[in-house]
Amino acid sequence: MVEKTKPAKKDRKKFDIDLAYGEVREQAIADMLQNKKVEVKSERGMWIKTGNIAIEYESYGKPSGIEATESDYWFHNLCVGDDIYATLVFETEQLKKILEVIPSKKSVSGGDHNASRMWLLPLRNLFVEKTITRYKDV
Repeated sequence: MVEKTKPAKKDRKKFDIDLAYGEVREQAIADMLQNKKVEVKSERGMWIKTGNIAIEYESYGKPSGIEATESDYWFHNLCVGDDIYATLVFETEQLKKILEVIPSKKSVSGGDHNASRMWLLPLRNLFVEKTITRYKDV
């Protein structure tokens, strides 16, 4: 049996700060799921092979996907078969900023009749210092 212990008196101040920080983030998650518009996209197995996710921006010559959404949040599921392996969650406006600065993105055609245009984003580049630094400067 694991015994729960309270932080020592000298550690309580840091604990209180960490707890307050965590509670703010918990509330942010609750807020995003209540009364907000959410766009949900799902990647099938290709992300495993290529290391990329695809963000559509145009279809049949008109804005679509990220360029047409009215969502507050963009949920991007990474699926393995029928299972959701992980979900990336972005504020939609933040994802647009990331798209402006991410290195190595590539525009490709795809979808039905290759009528859609999408950005291929290397997953590894979403989390590198270069992308994060550029994002913060936008």
